[in-house]
Amino acid sequence: MVSALRRLLPYLLRYKRQFLIGLLCVLVTTAIQLLSPWVLRYAIDELTRGITRGKLALFAVVLLGIALVGATFRFLMRRIIIGASRHIEYDLRNDFFAHLERLPLGYFQAHRTGDLMSRATNDLNAVRTMIGPAIMYSANTLILFVVAIILMLSIDTRLTLIALVPLPFVSISVKVFGTAIHKRFERIQAQLSDISAVVQENLSGVRVVRAYRQERAEIERFRAANLEYLDRNRGLIRLQGFFNPSMSLFLGFGALLVLWLGAAEVIRHRITLGQFVAFNAYLAMLSWPMIAFGWVTNMLQRGMASWKRMLEVLDAEPAVNDTRAVPGILPPGEVRGAIEVRDLTFSYTGATVLEHVSARIEPGQTVALVGPTGSGKSTLISLLPRLFDPPPGTIFLDGVDVLQIPLDVLRAAIGFVPQESFLFSETIADNVAFGAAVAGAPAAQDRAAVERAARVARLDKDLADFPKGYDTMVGERGITLSGGQKQRTALARALMVDPRILILDDALSAVDTYTEEEILSRLRGVMRQRTALIVSHRVSTVKDADQILVLDSGRIVERGRHEELLALDGFYADLARKQQLEEELAQS
Repeated sequence: MVSALRRLLPYLLRYKRQFLIGLLCVLVTTAIQLLSPWVLRYAIDELTRGITRGKLALFAVVLLGIALVGATFRFLMRRIIIGASRHIEYDLRNDFFAHLERLPLGYFQAHRTGDLMSRATNDLNAVRTMIGPAIMYSANTLILFVVAIILMLSIDTRLTLIALVPLPFVSISVKVFGTAIHKRFERIQAQLSDISAVVQENLSGVRVVRAYRQERAEIERFRAANLEYLDRNRGLIRLQGFFNPSMSLFLGFGALLVLWLGAAEVIRHRITLGQFVAFNAYLAMLSWPMIAFGWVTNMLQRGMASWKRMLEVLDAEPAVNDTRAVPGILPPGEVRGAIEVRDLTFSYTGATVLEHVSARIEPGQTVALVGPTGSGKSTLISLLPRLFDPPPGTIFLDGVDVLQIPLDVLRAAIGFVPQESFLFSETIADNVAFGAAVAGAPAAQDRAAVERAARVARLDKDLADFPKGYDTMVGERGITLSGGQKQRTALARALMVDPRILILDDALSAVDTYTEEEILSRLRGVMRQRTALIVSHRVSTVKDADQILVLDSGRIVERGRHEELLALDGFYADLARKQQLEEELAQS
């Protein structure tokens, strides 16, 4: 727990001035709160000697002034400390999201989106409560508790010791219940993550759910997860239901003893009526610290459980980083696009995907990769922009090891269109301009460039059918577009950044053959002086490439131009014959 709290310290230190001023307000608020019974003591003792209008007015004004000043400082206390906690929440949320952006693809494949969202929202809110209200009420109750006891001792030591009899029982109760609350809240937050994941998966996969008529099954799945969440919360509520009344019982028992014995002290004239009233007022004040201590303990346990869950994400190390990068080794404007792969062997979690792969691609060449599913094509092209880190000394760009090129420079030179096109819930223009957008500026800031990229991707022919043209909203994940339209939007997005290297990972699979030919024809004009890597299963897509690499089981088994590979009568020729037969059967 100590190490986890130490991780929060830098965030707290950023706002140390606000916390110091806020704690000063807490001190003043508590002092004024403790002053009121003391004034009441003298008022009662004075009025027992004789009641006059002047005395009543004086004590009324003093008590009213104390109340007004106390309310003012209480307001400032809450505003400053809770306001600082909101700023820390803002910083934590930014850092958490920035860290997620740096994590490798494999992390998101192993962790559910709903769980990560729950940590970024519900858990973060629990942490904010721990470092805002919990700190404020902890300081308030601690000062109130200590000073109230000192003042009670000054009135009557024996009564004070009697009033403190329940204290050990309260401490034991806090210890036992606090640990149990921490464990149960961890289980509640884990279940809330499961619920978030179920909702996120169903909203993202709504088409699949409806296509397979699984609405009832998914509703039942959500109901079961929600019921488990309810049961776990009920368990926590039952625990808290015992916790607070148990402390009230102990405190009430102490108050009963004080009332019985204190009244006898007044009768014997050992203490005055005013002192007895003040003593009981301080005793009543002690009940709030005791209850608040349990409440604060609850907040601290919840906050620590949530902070540990957030640290599980924050402690995950980005697998791809710039630790080996050499700034300035390849200036951004001087990238030519020469690619070399030298005896590359690459593995995922111990399974070899690529084995002894070597290739050389000259600037301006178009190189195609073909082969059966699982042959390593997508892995090979993912290593160039370092979506995964290749072994050192295996992949070079313009003669420089890609591990030595800063990620910003490397990826700025590459336009990447993956197999699965992801679109944001924005306009078509915003999606096309995404890669070229400047932080803080509208994405579609250069409409002419957007339209040029859309024309090359042959997206322009569909825009006439869209209600608002380029300003049409595409919906969540581009749900309102067809598969081919999404792929062409993703292609236009890659072209928008004007890359030196264009990578198409089976990016035209959902496009018909005629449109594909149009796109490739336009791409040849745009990419004449640039390097292109194309992964495809269609011979028609790769036949005009300057070089074709045929992969099988992670190795390059054939390489050459279209005509040369047909003459070899190997894997590529067999693939070409099968596709030609399929086309003939489709036409007949």
